[in-house]
Amino acid sequence: MEKKQNGGKRDGAGRKSKAEEQKLIEKLTPLNPIAMQSLEKAIKNDQSWAVKLYFEYYYGKAHQRIDVTTNDESLNIPIINFAKSDD
Repeated sequence: MEKKQNGGKRDGAGRKSKAEEQKLIEKLTPLNPIAMQSLEKAIKNDQSWAVKLYFEYYYGKAHQRIDVTTNDESLNIPIINFAKSDD
């Protein structure tokens, strides 16, 4: 039976180097005014995605609440009491 390999080194995987990030920023910087104009236009046209994007970047993303239940029933977690030893 052939053993399945999980993980390991892959080409293109992992975080890009600072130099690569800087090159990308330099490449995209001239497009910044155009992108901002497009976002402004979309907001003025009541595009919901643009309004959401604006608020998430300006005010931060809203906290997401996760209901930790099973089939709408609370989980029963036993209480553990630790006894203090006289040692």
